[in-house]
Amino acid sequence: MQTLTLSSIDVDIITDQLGRPPNGIEKIAHYSPHGIPQVLQMQSWVFEQPFPTLYWLSSKAIDKALAKIESLGVVKELEKRLQSDSELRNTYHQAHKDYIAARWKYMRPEHKSIIEEKGFTPLFNQLGIGGIKNWDQIRCLHMQYAHHLANKNPIGTILDNEYGIRDIADTEA
Repeated sequence: MQTLTLSSIDVDIITDQLGRPPNGIEKIAHYSPHGIPQVLQMQSWVFEQPFPTLYWLSSKAIDKALAKIESLGVVKELEKRLQSDSELRNTYHQAHKDYIAARWKYMRPEHKSIIEEKGFTPLFNQLGIGGIKNWDQIRCLHMQYAHHLANKNPIGTILDNEYGIRDIADTEA
């Protein structure tokens, strides 16, 4: 079994961000320019259960900004855009496919064996960003943005360009 080694500084920061000690982290997928962990790459098997979320947003500053945007109804607005803009929808669907491929690529061999043995392979092949099954919907902006920081995502690009989230991410210290 591979063991993750996080610096004590990273563990302290992540514990503060999450409000609890971290579990199931594979590595830090993205840091702010000032060295603050913002996105955690997660293991696919945590606490003896499948965990299909690959990227987890740990940043308090980004979390707060995205929660405010979500409260304004932006998720529904973006879903309407997905329905009316075939190029955006196709790019978004590709982001889900890329997410699934990355999840399999980064999965520990022992977790892959467990997931296959227990019959969870279809789950890990169907569930996209943030564990969503319907790729024409957006479960939450937090998962979308975590994926964006780790690996680019069209919803994250919109959040950067139209809501200035990258400015918040880049100034977190």
